[in-house]
Order: sequence, then structure tokens, then C-alpha cells
Amino acid sequence: MSDPLKVILKVAASGLDAQSLRMRVVSENLANAQSTGKTPGSDPYQRKVISFESELDEATNANMVKVEGVDVHQAPFRIEHDPGHPAADANGFVKLPNVNMLVEMADMREANRSYEANLQVMKQAREMITMTIDLMRSS
Repeated sequence: MSDPLKVILKVAASGLDAQSLRMRVVSENLANAQSTGKTPGSDPYQRKVISFESELDEATNANMVKVEGVDVHQAPFRIEHDPGHPAADANGFVKLPNVNMLVEMADMREANRSYEANLQVMKQAREMITMTIDLMRSS
């Protein structure tokens, strides 16, 4: 049987890794929210979404968070009439990314809070390990 405190650290670490990647994906979406295609009528940047799954770690018999994949979002592109834009088609319409800044900011906030929660779990587990070692030393 595994040490429960070590298992807690491992589970929290898997959550930190997952939320870190989630924040990177959201950051990429925000950075490319205005990135259009390079040629007239070409597709712009397409929003990326991340999906998670639960994976059983057989060594600890605990469920870990695992990134299942990073895919492109299938929502339609926004279209604006801007005949002077280099990416405008023959009718003067430009395809803009399917990135909604409000949704991305909410997703970033949720990822940040989840990251902080996992970090707090790790801090508490480390404190408990330290307290246990101190108690064993004083015995």
C-alpha cells in the first residue's frame, strides 16, 4: 500500500500539469484572437480546446488527471466586411478567428483557480509530511 501523502502529492501534481497546459492553450487562443489568414479568402487561426480524462495509476490506485488531447474548436469563423484587408476575399469579407475573448478569459480564470487549488493541496501535504517527520524526531 502506498503512502497516502505521497499519493496526494502525485494527484495534485497531475492536476498542476493539466491546468498548466490548459493555461498555455488559452494563452495561445488569446494571442491569436485577431490572426487572420495570410492570403485572400484563407482560413484564420482556429481556436484550440483541451480535453481531460481520468486515468487510474495502478501503482498508487488513485485517479490522475490526464490531458486527452488538444483539438480545434469547430465553431464557425466570424466574418467582417473590410475590403482593404490583405486577407479579404473578392467580395471584401475577411474571416476572423472563432475566438471569443470573454470565454477565453473565463477559461483562463478557471484554469488559474484550479491550478492554485492543486498547489494548495501540495503545500498542505508537504506540511503534513514535515509535521510527521518532526513528531518522529521528537519521539
